[in-house]
Amino acid sequence: MAITLEDVRKASERIRPFARRTPVMTSKSVDGRAEASVFLKCENLQRGGAFKIRGAANFVFSIPKQDLPRGVVAFSSGNHAQAVALAAQLAGTRATIVMPSDAPKSKVEGTRARGAEIVMYDRFKEDREAIGARIASETGATLVPPYDHEWIMAGAGTAAVELLESAPDLEALLVCVGGGGLISGSAIAAKSIRPSIRVFGVEPELANDTFQSFAAGRRIGIAPPETIADGLRSPMPGALTFPVIKEWVESILLVSEEEILETMRFLLLRMKILVEPSGAVAAAAALYRKFPPEFEQVGVIVSGGNVDPDLIAAVVGG
Repeated sequence: MAITLEDVRKASERIRPFARRTPVMTSKSVDGRAEASVFLKCENLQRGGAFKIRGAANFVFSIPKQDLPRGVVAFSSGNHAQAVALAAQLAGTRATIVMPSDAPKSKVEGTRARGAEIVMYDRFKEDREAIGARIASETGATLVPPYDHEWIMAGAGTAAVELLESAPDLEALLVCVGGGGLISGSAIAAKSIRPSIRVFGVEPELANDTFQSFAAGRRIGIAPPETIADGLRSPMPGALTFPVIKEWVESILLVSEEEILETMRFLLLRMKILVEPSGAVAAAAALYRKFPPEFEQVGVIVSGGNVDPDLIAAVVGG
């Protein structure tokens, strides 16, 4: 294992001053659609609007004190960007964030509002990891990866710990999959606390690199996906996260673009919670009953809620 439950518990203590304990919400409307009792861990209500502050804060506040003044650098389409910017701000250091030119405006503005310097790139022509590595080399800043690091995985796993504290009898856990930081940390935490729980990853059909990798038993890369779930556009699962997914996750479920959008609309109109496309992916697997039918209690991590206003208007209008 890249991390253990003890690493996740230590991360919990480290980030306690910086990350909210988000609510676990239920809805009879959701239960009716899922034909199960569904418990939604609402990371869309997290500081910075997504679960990412958990891993970012755990990473930034684990950096040796002598290195912290040189700053941090990260690459992200939005939620990790905002989280690293916020964590750097809280730690009193500077952040440089490499963001794609087609990142949602709300996420770019949120990152800039937290004091970060933004470097734009073309996701179809340029390599964000190479740009981030170059900036780190030139400035001496510490590179904060979005998912493929033990500190990030342990921080992300704290969401699952909190969910199981609120709903200890869960039989299944649904978690969205991008690069794999959230699901790897969550799977290790959940299975360590409750060995009988079954963990399922959920991906958009258009961004199914982990689905393909899981089936093949090895990491497979795809072209930059054009799913509306911008936070899940990583073209390949992580080198550290994928072995954890193979070991601890039962299978990868897929949802369509239409199912993602309808889930956003359903959660907004029925539960009055605003969820971004990436955050709606795992919930879509519950609403459209993609999981095995035998489960009576299902946990879902709603990973984020940062949505551009024009998309909100489109979703509300159907």
